[in-house]
Parts: sequence; C-alpha cells; structure tokens
Amino acid sequence: MAQARRPIILAHGIARFDAPIFKATQFLGNLGINFGDRYNYFKGIKSYLEKNGYEVHLTEVDFAGSVEKRSQQLAEQVRKIAGAVKVDIIAHSMGGLDARHMIVDIPGMADKVASLTTIGTPHLGSPVADAVAAGDPGAIKLLKPIFDLTGIRDLTTESCEKFNARAKLSEGNNAVVYRAYAASEEAGKMVPPLAQLSALFFTTPNDGAVSVKSQLWKSSLPASDGIGKPVGQLDFGVPADHLNELGWWDPLESSGWELIFGAPAAARTYEDSIKAIYLQMAQAVQP
Repeated sequence: MAQARRPIILAHGIARFDAPIFKATQFLGNLGINFGDRYNYFKGIKSYLEKNGYEVHLTEVDFAGSVEKRSQQLAEQVRKIAGAVKVDIIAHSMGGLDARHMIVDIPGMADKVASLTTIGTPHLGSPVADAVAAGDPGAIKLLKPIFDLTGIRDLTTESCEKFNARAKLSEGNNAVVYRAYAASEEAGKMVPPLAQLSALFFTTPNDGAVSVKSQLWKSSLPASDGIGKPVGQLDFGVPADHLNELGWWDPLESSGWELIFGAPAAARTYEDSIKAIYLQMAQAVQP
C-alpha cells in the first residue's frame, strides 16, 4: 500500500501583488463562484500539483511586515495543516526566509517540516532591500500604521548575514531537507520594473530582485557530527525573472513573431514549463 503524501505548502513572498485578487476570490468562493488559482500569486501551481496527486495549501501572511511577524503567522497555518504529520514547504522570495526563521526560532516547528524548497529567496540579502532601507528608514516607520513595511529591513545583506550566522548550527542539526533554486534572466526580457532594478543594482546574474548567488545560499550547513548537511543548489531550469518564477508569463518572454501571431499559445507553453518545474520540486521530496 502506497504511503500517503505529505501536504505541500506554498509560501508567498513580500508585498504579494495579488493581495486584492486573493481576497476577492476567497469572498467569491464563499458565494459559490470559483476562479480557481488562475490569478493567484502562484499562478496555476496549486491546481496543477493537485492534478498530479498532491495535497497543496496556500498560506497568507502579512503584506510586508517583519520576518518575525510573518514567521509566526506561517507557523500558525503550518500547525493547522500539518496536524500529526510533517509538511513540505515550497517558498518564493521572502517566503523562504519566513520559513527558515519559523523552523529555527519557533519551538517545535523544525519537527513539523520535512523539507524547505526556496525559489528566488535572498538568503544572503538583496541590494534592492539595502537601498530601500538605507534611502529613507524613517519612511518605513512613518508608514507602519498604514502599511507595515518593516520586513524590508529583514531582506538586507546585514540582516541576512546576522541570521545566517546564528541559524547555521540549528539548520545543520535539524532533520529538514533544504533545497535552493536560483533563476536569472536577461534584463531586456524582464518586466520593466525588474529590468530597471537589475540595471541599477546588479552586475552578476539575477532575477531582477535577487542575485543568483544569494538565491543559492550555500552548499552545506555545519553540523555537530563534523560532516555537515548538504543544501541542494539547483538551477531553475528556464530563464525567469522574479515574477516568471511564479508561473506568470509576460510578453517579453516571446519573440516578435510569437507575440504577434501566437501570444496565447506562447503564454501557455511558458507557464506550462514553470508548472513542470514545480512538479519536479514536489517529486524530488515526495516521489
């Protein structure tokens, strides 16, 4: 008899762009109107994995609050989903840091997680966050009553260095399997805001928000046995910027002829390739 698969949790990053749509689809769902996940942050990923036999859950944490706040919120949802079993987390961007903080800092959560797969996560920080946090730190505090943006500070190079230093032994000694995926794209094929960030802040391969080096984190974590624990460092598999990593196609991903004569087909082909990568991620931790 085949063993039941563990629940898979999809954890979103900072400032999720689909926040209003997510709330609207939840409301409409309560009225019996179902749009599925076609407009979700992880576009079409949940339903695709479910069609392939996986149990998948979407989580929702603070828009751009601190990693401490977001990790606490994530932990509450993981506990409800996991029950007596472990879960596998696939996290994008800051979602990967939320999950790492949760596993290290919240008692008992390391025992709830079988694996953490990160995509586009700034494990070593991001120069974009460095610039935003340094540009006008008072603005972050000023806007807190309207939008809690303190999470930006947790994405800086300095903050990530401090966390990595204090977390490495805990991460090396726990039973969680860590896998880090890195994606990159030519600036000319990124959506315009990411292309501008890439040109301003990066000189090495990046996805418009995070460098490949930062996404890959490190190859191993120190452990008490003196051997250490490997961290899977993996290429995303297709050219992708920070938005494309979520299954969202943009016109710049296609050639001129495709765009003129076959944009819908080009979009489906590209988005299907991203879904296939998420399926590979799931299969790697749950055959």
